[in-house]
Amino acid sequence: MKKQDTLEKGVNTVFLSIGSNLGNKKFNIELTKFYLNLEKINIVSSSCFYKTPSWPDPNLPEYINIILKIKTKLSLKNLFIVIKKIEKKFGKRKHIRNYPRKCDIDIIDYDQKKIKLKIDRNELIVPHPRMHTRNFVLFPLFELECDWKYPKSYENIINLIKKLELKEIRTIKIA
Repeated sequence: MKKQDTLEKGVNTVFLSIGSNLGNKKFNIELTKFYLNLEKINIVSSSCFYKTPSWPDPNLPEYINIILKIKTKLSLKNLFIVIKKIEKKFGKRKHIRNYPRKCDIDIIDYDQKKIKLKIDRNELIVPHPRMHTRNFVLFPLFELECDWKYPKSYENIINLIKKLELKEIRTIKIA
């Protein structure tokens, strides 16, 4: 019998944030998970649904967000390409930043690495550059991985949550 680490050689542990603030939001997220499975991406665990006001304009429809822990053999570049393909299925186009959408997928963490890639006209930075300040990322990530450490500073997720403003803690709810 082979050791577990030998079997998983080349398999990357990744955390994805999925959000939706248009249409049937929970269905959109579940459909996104289905599309990820079709791409041979193994979903290890999924957080609860979290509801937050739209940012930066709280007058736009509220978001439902989750975090997924996945295992994949895809390189970061190929994972990014798959994600963009899935978002496009939901009609996502280059719009105004933070504009309402049916499906938004962000790569939060890729194997605890710090990576900056240029892919076509996109710059991909991992870990996600603003994830450590976002309640809709930190709370569901904590739910899945309470010992997770921020790859940039190696700070524990509990400390990142403690740094959130009180209003950010009050605005997030399990949906």
